[in-house]
Amino acid sequence: MNIVDSSGWLEFFADGPNAGDFAVPLADKSALVVPSITIYEVFKVVCRQRGEDAALQAAALMQQGRVVELSPSLAMIAAKTSLELALPMADSIILATTRLHNGVLWTQDEHFSGLSGVQYYPKRQRE
Repeated sequence: MNIVDSSGWLEFFADGPNAGDFAVPLADKSALVVPSITIYEVFKVVCRQRGEDAALQAAALMQQGRVVELSPSLAMIAAKTSLELALPMADSIILATTRLHNGVLWTQDEHFSGLSGVQYYPKRQRE
C-alpha cells in the first residue's frame, strides 16, 4: 500500500520539482491509502491558495484512493507514535496509518526522513 502525505499531494497538484516522484504512487489507485487528515490539510492549503473550486477538485482526486478515517484506536496508536518519535499530530496520524496498512509513506516532509517504511524526497526549489 502507498500513502502520500500532504506535502506530496501538494507538490503533485502544484506540479513542483518533485511532482514526478509522487506521480508513481498516486497512479495506482488500487494501492493508494489516503488518511482523512491529508484531505483536511490539502483542502485547506489549496482553498487558501487557489480557491474552493480547486480545493474541491483536489479532494475529489484524493478520494479515489481508499480513505481511512481517524478511529479511536488509530488515534491512540498515533498518539503513542507522536510521543515515541516527537512528531506533530497530523504527521503521527499519517505514519500510524501507514504502519497499520503495512504501506510505504511517500513524502518530502523532513520529519519523516530516515524512518523505516518511508520514501523521502528532499524539497527542491523551482529552477
